[in-house]
Amino acid sequence: MSRQHKLRIKGPAGAIETVIEEPSGQVVGLALIAHPHPLKGGSLDNKVAWTLARAAVACGLVAVRPTFRGVGESAGEFDHGIGETDDLLALSRAISAHYGPLPWTLMGFSFGAYVQHRVAQELHAQRLIMVGPAVSMYSFEATRIPTTILHGSEDEVIPVHAAREYADAHAIPLIVIEGAGHFFHGQLRELQTQVEALCKP
Repeated sequence: MSRQHKLRIKGPAGAIETVIEEPSGQVVGLALIAHPHPLKGGSLDNKVAWTLARAAVACGLVAVRPTFRGVGESAGEFDHGIGETDDLLALSRAISAHYGPLPWTLMGFSFGAYVQHRVAQELHAQRLIMVGPAVSMYSFEATRIPTTILHGSEDEVIPVHAAREYADAHAIPLIVIEGAGHFFHGQLRELQTQVEALCKP
């Protein structure tokens, strides 16, 4: 069983509501998990974000799952990914100050993947895992750290061909989960298995 804590950590716009889950065994790293678009119902309780946390904990990572500004108990208002990036960077500094120099894994779903690809420009992290990245809605740049994309073959929000074009342009490995839509209904177990395979030492 993992140990779970709910905290309010100070960020640039005020409190950042954050759930932290620690694995029961040895901690080998930290995972920062970003949920989908806050104006479209995204929160730390999103089932894909929750699944990413399950995978992280199974790999011995402390799963850090914040809520973006303006959602739940997080202060501030939606800032199109800019302030959200600042929040996650501030959160990562606070978490690292507590746990010490453990390597970071960045995980993001949809809009959260956009934010995390921005975070990866500034935070020294071991890897970036983007699930259903919103590449057809936001301007994604090249990433500076080892990156993998997981995408549903039947994604009705971000077409898989858009993810493939971005992946090909930047030589990023793309794992397509057959039959999965944007929210991976009925495919969360497969998603978790794939993410665990990427994270396990």
